[in-house]
Amino acid sequence: MAEKGAGNAEVQLSAAQKQLLRRRNELDYWKKNAERIRGRNRLTGLAIGAFVVGVFSYTILSVKQEKILDEIDDEAKIKIWRGPRTGANS
Repeated sequence: MAEKGAGNAEVQLSAAQKQLLRRRNELDYWKKNAERIRGRNRLTGLAIGAFVVGVFSYTILSVKQEKILDEIDDEAKIKIWRGPRTGANS
């Protein structure tokens, strides 16, 4: 008979009590799994960081930024010597 009463008690929970139980279950889940989730987040962050550093390093080494800047400077010097392009001198 006690089991019947316990079954009725669960059915008669108010909406606030049901919400409280759900929140407690959710909090228990996060407490149990927080360290594992943090570990995964750290691993993901390290992987993304390594990818970014790799792409940046590859770009700098393959493009040789100094050569590009020298070429831009040479082009700018030529344009300064030639002067602005107008309808009269083009």
